[in-house]
Amino acid sequence: MRSAVALLACLALLLSPVPAPAGGQEETYVLRVPAPLGDSAQRLLGLGYDVLEQRDGDDLFVLGDRTTEDRLRGDGYRSAVESVLPPPRREPRALADQTYYGGYRTITAQLAHLDQVAAAHPDLATVVDYGDSWLKTRGKGGYDLKAICITRIGPGDCELTPTAPKPRLFVMGQLHAREITSGDMAWRFVDDLVGSDLTAMLDEVEVWVVPIANPDGVEIVESGGDTPVLHRKNANGTCTSGSKGVDLNRNAGSHWGEVGSSADRCSEIYRGVRADSEVEVRALESLWRKLYRDTRAPGDTAAATPDTTGVVISMHSYGNYVLFPWGWSTRKTGNDAALRRMAEDMAAVSGFRAGQPGELLYNSSGATDDWVYEDLGVPSFVWEIGAESGRCGGFVPPFSCQQDVHWPKVRPMLVSAMKATKNPY
Repeated sequence: MRSAVALLACLALLLSPVPAPAGGQEETYVLRVPAPLGDSAQRLLGLGYDVLEQRDGDDLFVLGDRTTEDRLRGDGYRSAVESVLPPPRREPRALADQTYYGGYRTITAQLAHLDQVAAAHPDLATVVDYGDSWLKTRGKGGYDLKAICITRIGPGDCELTPTAPKPRLFVMGQLHAREITSGDMAWRFVDDLVGSDLTAMLDEVEVWVVPIANPDGVEIVESGGDTPVLHRKNANGTCTSGSKGVDLNRNAGSHWGEVGSSADRCSEIYRGVRADSEVEVRALESLWRKLYRDTRAPGDTAAATPDTTGVVISMHSYGNYVLFPWGWSTRKTGNDAALRRMAEDMAAVSGFRAGQPGELLYNSSGATDDWVYEDLGVPSFVWEIGAESGRCGGFVPPFSCQQDVHWPKVRPMLVSAMKATKNPY
């Protein structure tokens, strides 16, 4: 049986399609598209299709509506309908709810959780407001952008300076809003850091966690309640034939506007009007520059210096991959051997596959992990959490999958990352 079948069964229950005409919501189509690694895959992404983070041999998978097959044909791609997904039938959640879809925490609950942990463990944790979401900057609701710093707090710890006494691990979730596993992994990591054997490691390492990097987008996702809306981007912009917003993982100023991104505002990989145009991306970059020393000279082949410390992890879904720079090209970084070794160590404890994006999926530019390495020299990784198939695969697995399947794999990866912070190169 092909790897997409079980995932499609899950998506059939949960997918919320793009806005439909007045007659009601339309079905959503999953199309299998032959697009081998290399030029064919890159061209497909560049045309702006919603390409899933999944590959089956030479085939990629595209989400779309009843017109997508004709569009693909016009663009020179063959496709086959893998499944037709019915419109959602369930009512949205109540806005006061603290959870949705069987137990996933809302943004309100996630932000409150950070404050609760810091209040309960003042010797270990402090919350930092590092900016505002796009909606909040426009006075249209929105959220604070919040991180929690967790360590055995002593002089100089958790301060916004790159000369901190301990090496730092930075972990973030839900930069892509619909990848809800990543936010739950962040919640569990915060709890374990202050209440398990991991607490002993805080004498030697400082951990920063941003559970929700794209709160405006996540608000759209959770508005579906038991039928999460599969919204990927932030909330900045309008679109009449697709989802609004900018893909925050195509907006960072590292080879912005190149492969694997789109200038189409309705594309799921819309890169924005310019590099770093989005407040959520600028806020993250500003925070990273305050937390890490710049140890790398300019240039695509320059290596960071051996005294570099720290690690940055961006959690995504899905595919069970550990990815590392460069993502914009299959060219090697100046620290490729060390990055590859760390990625393989993380993959070894989880059963994931390690490699550059272009080795396993496709190349894309404007990604935050490329920015962190390019701008600061800090080792940066993307974890694509979750299988391509099965009950616990895909963007929106049942909540029980987090404790039973995903957390047992992600926790040892986080421990591996913590251990790597002191001397990564």
